[in-house]
Amino acid sequence: MINNYSNCLLMLDKISKRILAELQNDGRISNVELATRVNLSPAACLERVRKLQESDYILGYTAQLNPHLLDVALLVFIEVVLDRTTPDVFDAFKRGVQAIPEVLECHMVAGGFDYLVKARVKDMNAYRDFLGKSLLQLSGVRETHTYAVMEEVKNTTALPIK
Repeated sequence: MINNYSNCLLMLDKISKRILAELQNDGRISNVELATRVNLSPAACLERVRKLQESDYILGYTAQLNPHLLDVALLVFIEVVLDRTTPDVFDAFKRGVQAIPEVLECHMVAGGFDYLVKARVKDMNAYRDFLGKSLLQLSGVRETHTYAVMEEVKNTTALPIK
């Protein structure tokens, strides 16, 4: 992994940025189609993609799944406050939360609480179980505040490429 990300940005030209934008839009695009869209030969395009992967601009490829069809339609955000803010408590919480499959994202934040957790569960009953049997059982958790999502207005993984 590259340590100085700000220096990496200088390496991106217009074609590399277009490749990244196209791959964000469709990670399954064929190399031939990608090359056509960015006006490169397939060999040159493949080499660019390889270099973007090696430089950690491209971290991987995933499929976007339908949470409703997979019976995890309830999206919740949870503010977590720890009882102490010491390195050992932070480490224990991080290890614990990484092992919980319902947790999609967890971010340490500055402000009135310590972590913001994004999770998906079946319904409110499943959330109650998740909260009581998983999240509140983690070492160091003092309190939580939950926000159930009523409507997803925007949901994207695409990063802005300038």
